[in-house]
Amino acid sequence: MSGKKTRNRTALTQYARLESSGLWRETASAQRREVIVAFREATLVLTDPRKDEALSHWSLPAIERVNPGILPAVFSPGTDADETLEIDDADMIDALERVRSAVKSLSPQPGRLRSALFAGGTTLVLLMAGLWLPDALIKHTASVLPSATREAIGQLALSDMQRLTGSPCETPLGTFALTELGDKLFGPHRARILVVREGVQSATHLPGGVIIVGRRIVEEQQGPDLLAGFALMERLRAEAEDPILPVLRHAGLIATFRLLTSGTLPEQAIAGYGQTLLQRTPVGVPVDVALARFKAAGVTSTPLAQALDPTGETTKALIEGDPMKGLVPTPLIADGDWVSLQDICLN
Repeated sequence: MSGKKTRNRTALTQYARLESSGLWRETASAQRREVIVAFREATLVLTDPRKDEALSHWSLPAIERVNPGILPAVFSPGTDADETLEIDDADMIDALERVRSAVKSLSPQPGRLRSALFAGGTTLVLLMAGLWLPDALIKHTASVLPSATREAIGQLALSDMQRLTGSPCETPLGTFALTELGDKLFGPHRARILVVREGVQSATHLPGGVIIVGRRIVEEQQGPDLLAGFALMERLRAEAEDPILPVLRHAGLIATFRLLTSGTLPEQAIAGYGQTLLQRTPVGVPVDVALARFKAAGVTSTPLAQALDPTGETTKALIEGDPMKGLVPTPLIADGDWVSLQDICLN
């Protein structure tokens, strides 16, 4: 059996980066759309060539040939699926036929899979365990997720976290001030800063550019410098490790594979992630990296250093290297906006 797995895995990896054009139809009544068909180790990824946006992920074990022996070849992601993909590239057709056969031979019961929604089935789980280590699957899934899916997963994680933090604080003027600060620090619509009443003492972050801070960071300060400092540090942590990765590790292998093949992460797979995130020790950020980002944003690092360690012993480098030391920085937001922001949790 081990020899068969080795041969089949060779068949899978032989075409690992093969790509071609194709014509995709989402439903029987929809117009055909030109797509780039990208062959991956366990999936077929269909991408809009103009927007470079993934439109669909097909599980290799589920793919069916609709018109055997006829060209151009027409495939579907499952026996009863509405989607179809028309391909006339000989190499891609040959790869699909060979690899589908190799993948299915791994199953002790090579019956057809209706669609990627059956990814939790025992045969497919065993297949994926044989092809990838769990972390490799998670990293691959993260690498192909479009921004809209990341934002949706971030919202699921936020909803779970709200059991502990309550809903984010909102007032018209306070929310406007948060948006102004986020745009100032990261560029227009590049981040979403939220303030919560409970559970968050400093700050944390979620997929989709969401940064969450505790209300004391706002209410107990004379200006937005500390809030800006925490926000910058969370963005640096998000850049150091993709924030979707810990979510997928929490969700598990089966849920991650379902996300990869269907574009949907089951809501129940996120349950408990909020508590896990809030209990996690923040990843350290190198001082030189932090100071460079503070300088680029025009933010003083001293308030953050003092908040992290009032004695200054462990954050001396942030204080001595403060890029704004001796300067009069441009206000991050207007004084009136800051006052509105301080009242955001009073309602």
